[in-house]
Amino acid sequence: MASEKFVSRHIGPRQGDLKTMLETVGAPSLDALIEETIPSDIRLKKSLDLPKALSEYEYFSKIKGIAAKNKLFRTFIGQGYYDTITPAVIQRNVLESPGWYTPYTPYQAEVSQGRLEALLNFQTIVLDLTKMELANCSLLDEATAAGEAMNMMQGLRSRAKKKTGANQFFVDKNIFAQTLDVLNTRSVPRGIELIVGDYKTFEFTDQVFGAIVQYPAANGSVEDYTDFVERAHAAESLVAVAADLMSLVLLTPPGEWGADIVLGTTQRFGVPMGYGGPHAAYLACREAYKRNIPGRIIGVTKDAQGNVALRMALQTREQHIKRERATSNICTAQALLASMAGFYGVYHGAEGLKRIAGHIHAAAGKLSEGLKALDYQQTIENYFDTLEVILPNGVAVEDIRNAALEAELNFRYINDTTIGISTDEKISENEINTILNIFAKAAGKAEVAESEVEEKIYFNQQFARVSKFLTLDVFKRYRSETAMMRYIKNLEKKDIGLNTSMVSLGSCTMKLNAAVEMLPISWPEFSAIHPFVPVDQAQGYQELITELEQWLSVITGFSGCTLQPNSGAAGEYTGLMVIRQYHISRGDTHRNIVLIPASAHGTNPASVAMAGLDVVVVACDDKGNVNLEDLKAKVEKHKDNLCAYMITYPSTHGVFESGIKGMMDLIHENGGQVYMDGANMNAQVGLTNPGTIGADVCHLNLHKTFAIPHGGGGPGVGPICVAEHLVQFLPSHKVVKTGGENSISAVAAAPYGSASVLPITYGYIAMLGAEGLEEVTKMAIMNANYLASSFQKMGFKILYTGEKGRVGHEMIFDCREFSKTAGIIDTDIAKRLMDYGFHAPTLSFPVHGTLMVEPTESEPLEELDRFIEALAKINEEMKEIEDGIADALDNVLKNAPHTHMVMTADEWNHSYSRKKAVYPLNWVADNKFWPTISRVDDAYGDRNLMCSCAALEAYVEEHCDCD
Repeated sequence: MASEKFVSRHIGPRQGDLKTMLETVGAPSLDALIEETIPSDIRLKKSLDLPKALSEYEYFSKIKGIAAKNKLFRTFIGQGYYDTITPAVIQRNVLESPGWYTPYTPYQAEVSQGRLEALLNFQTIVLDLTKMELANCSLLDEATAAGEAMNMMQGLRSRAKKKTGANQFFVDKNIFAQTLDVLNTRSVPRGIELIVGDYKTFEFTDQVFGAIVQYPAANGSVEDYTDFVERAHAAESLVAVAADLMSLVLLTPPGEWGADIVLGTTQRFGVPMGYGGPHAAYLACREAYKRNIPGRIIGVTKDAQGNVALRMALQTREQHIKRERATSNICTAQALLASMAGFYGVYHGAEGLKRIAGHIHAAAGKLSEGLKALDYQQTIENYFDTLEVILPNGVAVEDIRNAALEAELNFRYINDTTIGISTDEKISENEINTILNIFAKAAGKAEVAESEVEEKIYFNQQFARVSKFLTLDVFKRYRSETAMMRYIKNLEKKDIGLNTSMVSLGSCTMKLNAAVEMLPISWPEFSAIHPFVPVDQAQGYQELITELEQWLSVITGFSGCTLQPNSGAAGEYTGLMVIRQYHISRGDTHRNIVLIPASAHGTNPASVAMAGLDVVVVACDDKGNVNLEDLKAKVEKHKDNLCAYMITYPSTHGVFESGIKGMMDLIHENGGQVYMDGANMNAQVGLTNPGTIGADVCHLNLHKTFAIPHGGGGPGVGPICVAEHLVQFLPSHKVVKTGGENSISAVAAAPYGSASVLPITYGYIAMLGAEGLEEVTKMAIMNANYLASSFQKMGFKILYTGEKGRVGHEMIFDCREFSKTAGIIDTDIAKRLMDYGFHAPTLSFPVHGTLMVEPTESEPLEELDRFIEALAKINEEMKEIEDGIADALDNVLKNAPHTHMVMTADEWNHSYSRKKAVYPLNWVADNKFWPTISRVDDAYGDRNLMCSCAALEAYVEEHCDCD
C-alpha cells in the first residue's frame, strides 16, 4: 500500500542525513554504531513479538473501533469521580494545544512564566476554597494525596509523640474505599497502625499522631467535625480533611473549623473522568508546615531587573537534596490538569462556581424530595450532592439496576437495600425526572410529573459558607470566550515547548507527541467513563489495557504488567513494594537493604525510604560506572539482609555499562532482587530489555519513552513490568478487580491509574511495531552520538562514555573548566541558550557543574545543527571573556537571558551590542523566542515564600471583561 509509515513521521533525521551524521560520528553504519554502544551479551537475538505496524489511517480506524466498545452511560456513582463540563475554550486551547501539553516541568523559570502563572492560579483557587495558608500546585490523585498527608503528619509529630513512638493514625470509616486502600498500602512499610472507626466516638491517646476525615463523607453526609478537631488538637494530633473542592463553594471550608491539612481532587473543575485519570490532586496546609509539604509549590520572586517573577520554590525537589531522608518521592505532578482546573476557575469565577455548585446541590435536593415522596428513605440529612437511598419492602435492587441500565444510567449499589446517587454539573431536569420515574416504577407508583429544579440550600445553615473567595482581578476579567482565549494564548507564548524548539533535557526524553496519538484522548468514549462502571461498559478500555500490558511485557522481556502507578516515582514505589512482598512471602522479612549507585535519580532513594527499606549507596568509579569492587563489598556485607539492587540502565551518566549481567548475577546469588529504573528505556527498546539483562522488575515512564506528553510537569504514567515470580504480587484495587493472586493493596486511586492517556502509548506502539521501535531506539542513540561527537570537536568534554567511546541516548558535558578559565558556570550557559531560542538541558544533574543533553530520535538534523551552532557560538563568547575581549562580569552570558523590555529600554549600559545580546546568529531572528523575565533571583524567592497570585496584581494589565 502507498500509505506513509508512521516511523518516518516520528523520526526526525531523513534517510539521506544518515551519511553526514555517520561521518561526524566516525562509524561505518548505524548498526556498527549500535554494536559499539550496547554490549553484545545483552542484545536481543530476535525482533519483538508485536503486531505489524499500522499506518496512521489504519490506527485511527482501529482506535475508533476500540472507543466504540465503551458505553457512554450517564453515571451517578460519585465517590470522588463526577462528570463535568470542560469549557470548549479550555479543551481546544489547553488540553489539545501542544503549547500546553509539550513543555517540560518549569525548572527554568525564565521560559516558563505562562505555566507558572496558570499553576499559581490553581494554588490560589485551592487556598481560597479551603481557607488554608499554603498549597502545592498538584499531586497525583486524592488517595495518594491522603497518603502524602499521613506521611507528612507522621513527620510533624510533636517531640513528646516521637519520644513515645506514637504510630497510630485514625481513619474515619466514612472515607472513600480507594483512599482507605491506598492508606493501607502506605502505612504498613512505615510502621503506621491504621485505626478505622467512627469519628464521633473515637478517643485519642498519646499513640495517635494524626487523623483523616472525608468532607462531605463518602455516604454524602456533611458532618460537623469541629469538636473532633478540637479533641485531636488537645491530644497533640493533627487532622487532615479529604474535601470535595466543588462542595467548598457552598460549605464552610475546613480551614475555618481547624483543619491542619486539606486535600482532594480538582477533577470536578473541568477535567474529564477518563476512566480514573489523570486528574490533579491538591494539598493545602498551614504555613507552619511549609518545610514538610510534598510536591511542587509555585512562588513569587523577582528577576535581575527587580520585576515580579514566578518560579518553583526550594522544597519542590527536596527528594534530590534529602534522598533517603526525604518525606516524599513526588517528582511528576499533574500540571496540565492543574492548569485546566485553574483556567476553569478563572473562566467561571466565584459567580460561575456558585451557579455550578448550586445546580449540583439543587439537583440532589430535588431528587431527595422526590424520592421521599415515593416512600423511599433518604438517610442523609445534610448533603451536598450525594444521597443514600433505602429501598422500601417489595422493591429489589435488581429492579432499579435493570431499569437504570435500560435508561443507560449508573448508580452506586451499596448493598441489597441501599443505593447511592451523586449528582454532577451535567445533570438536567430531564435526567432528574428519568431517575425519579425509575424509582417510581419500581415502587409501583404513578409517573412523576415534570417540575423545575428550585435553586435553594437543602443542608442546615450552620454548614453554609459565608467567606468570600476568588476576589482577585484574574478571576473576574475573563468571562467572554474571546478574552479567555487570548489570556490562555498570552500565557502560552511565554513558554518554550516542543512546538517552539528542541527541549534537550537529559533523562527526560522530550520526544514527539504525535497528533494522531493525542486525538483520541478528547473523545467522550474515552474521557467520559467513570472508573467504577460495570466492566461490560468499558470493553474498549479493557481491550486496550489488556493489549497494552501484553505489549509492554514483551518490550521489557517480562511476564506481567500493571498500569496502576500514575507517575514514574509511583512506579518505583510499586516495584519496591512488590519486591518487599515477595521476600515476606518467603519468610525473609529481615531483607531490608537496597543498594543504589551514587549516580541514581533522587526519587530512587526516596522511594526506598517510603517502602520502609534502607538505602546503602554504591560508589561510582571515575568513568561514571558502578564501582564493581564497592558493589561486591556492599553485597558481601549485607548479603543476609539484601532486599534489592536498584539501578538505572543505561546509567544516569548515559552509558551502557558492560558489567551489567555480572551485577545481576551477584545480586541474585545473594538472595536479592534487581529493580531496573526505566527512565532510560528509550535506549533499550527493541535492542535489549530488562528481562534479557537479568532484572526482576522495572518501571516504564510512559511520559518519556512511550510518547505521553510531559504536560508542563505531568501527567506522568509509571507502570511496572515484572518477572513471572512477581506477577502474583501486582497491586489490587478495592472497587475493581485487578492484580495478582497475592497482590499488594492499591497504589493509586483508580484501578488503571491515568487510563485516559493510555491510548497515546497504545498508538505509539501500534504504529511503530517491532521494526519501528527498534529504528526509533537506534536513531535516539545516533542523534545523541552526533551531538556528542560535534561537542567534542568543539573542545567540550563529554564526561562519561562507554568502553568504545560512545554514549547511549544522552550525554553529560562538563562545564566546570569554564568556571576556572572564564568565570562562567553551567547556569550561565543554560540561561544564554534561551537567547538562542532553546530550553536549557538538564542542569547540574547528576553531576554538579554539568549539562545533560538528550536530543531524542524526533529531532531533525537541522535542529541538531542549530543547537550545535548555538553552543559553538557560546564557546566563542566564553573565549572572548578568557581573552579579555569581553568584560568578566558584564557579558552576554552573565546577563542572559535578555528580554525585550531590556532590549527596548532607552538606556543601554552594557559593553556589548544589543544585536549580540539577542541575535547572536542570523537564524535566531527568523523565529525569535523572547523570555518575558530576566534571570530569576532564587534566593529571594526562598527567603520570601509567597504562593498565591495576590502579588501578581502588580503586573497584570488594568482592564476587566466582567459580566
